[in-house]
Parts: sequence; C-alpha cells; structure tokens
Amino acid sequence: MWYLKLIEGNREKISRAIKSGDRLEQALAKILAGIGVKEDHIIKALKECKLETKNFDEFDFDETKQFAWALRDISKPTLIVANKIDIPTAAENFKRMREEYKEHLIVPASAEAELTLRRAENKGLIRYVPGDERFEVIKREELTDKQKWALNFIRRDVLGEYMRTGVQHAINVAVFKLLKMNTVYPVADVSKLADKDGNVLPDVYLLPAGSTVEDLAKMIHTDLAKGLLYAIDARDGLRLPTDYQLKDRDVISIVSAAKKK
Repeated sequence: MWYLKLIEGNREKISRAIKSGDRLEQALAKILAGIGVKEDHIIKALKECKLETKNFDEFDFDETKQFAWALRDISKPTLIVANKIDIPTAAENFKRMREEYKEHLIVPASAEAELTLRRAENKGLIRYVPGDERFEVIKREELTDKQKWALNFIRRDVLGEYMRTGVQHAINVAVFKLLKMNTVYPVADVSKLADKDGNVLPDVYLLPAGSTVEDLAKMIHTDLAKGLLYAIDARDGLRLPTDYQLKDRDVISIVSAAKKK
C-alpha cells in the first residue's frame, strides 16, 4: 500500500521534523502532500485510530498500517459505480456486490441508457433532464421501432427497477456525500439575487466543507481576495467576516476594496 510505504520509508525524516518543532500532522503532511493528503485528513485519521496523543516513534507497524488505511479512506473516499445494470445478470451481481462491499457506497448505473436518453433528448424526441426518474416522449410519430423498443426497455427495466440511470446520481453522491462539497452562490445585488447585469443566480461554486468567505473570494478572482473586506448574507442582510465558514446553498455578496470582476 503506497500510503504505508511513504510513511514507513520516511520515518526518520518525519521524526526529525517533529523534533525540530513540527506537529505530527505537519510532518506527515509534508511527506504526503504529493498525493493530496491535508493536515485535517491526518488529524481525523489519528483520532479515528486513537493515536493522536501517542508519540510517532512509538507507533508499531500494525498501528502505522491501521493509520495508513484510515488515512487513505478519509483522503480518498471511494464510490463504486455498478455499470451495465441493464444486462440480464446485473441484478444478482449487484446484490453480491452490496454484500461483499458493505462499507462502500455502491450506485447502480446504466451509462448506455443515459446516453440513449441524452441523444433522444438532443434530437427533440423526448423531454429528459439528466438524473430525472422519468422522461416524456414528445415526438412518438418520429420514433423508429428500434427506438420505441429501447425507450420502453429503459422505462421498464432501468427506471422502473432502479428509479434512474444512475450516472448523474453517482456524480451527485461523489460530490456531495463523499467529498462533502457545498454549493455557494455569489451575487452582486443581494436584493435581486443577481449579478451586475441582472442575471439571477448566475454562478455557483463548489467548495469543501469548512471553506470561508476568503476562500470563495480567492476562487472568484485573486484581486477580489486581496481587497476583501467582508460579505453580506443575501437571506438576512447580515455582515459576514472573512473567516465565516460557508454553508451549503449560501447566497452571498462579497464586498471588496478591489473592483469586482
């Protein structure tokens, strides 16, 4: 396991960093930064393994291995997408997967069904929004027998059994459940929830839980962040400090000394 190899292979370096004044999570983060591991991931994994108060030099191999596994799960959460759920043997295979991988989220999906629906929607034959549990045929007279059969199959054997094709649902689960991202809507006019051109809720940003007003400002434009003063909550008009932690579906206006882009 690569996490374990990185930690075990750099034990002396980590120990030296700690003796030089680094906290354990800081020392480990320097070694693991290349694979996207952050200090908050390490802190959470240490607590999960009950190692947060133990001296690193006293970690035995089994404890380090346990920590490495926990850290991998926390920093790289896994979603299993069970594709081809539309084939005859899929239902039984899906059942076995859920029994085998009980600790993982598993989403049944049919990429072929999703592609078929999107193509039919693009041609104006049906009305369908990705992720919806149903579609509406609007030009039945233009459908070939093969297309009618395919749409009936999808309605009966995919949507009828699993409610959706699973493709958009898998993306939603990955973004909002596994990565725990929040949707935040920046606006210029808090009274109209619009930008300077009058477009209502024109933009949405995905930010990790714990992100602040300052993080959002940096994401929008570096100059906006440099002159950042505060933000305004569009719902109640309250002034928010730059370190305010944003919540899912927040609608805010950023006030900056710099000219907004």
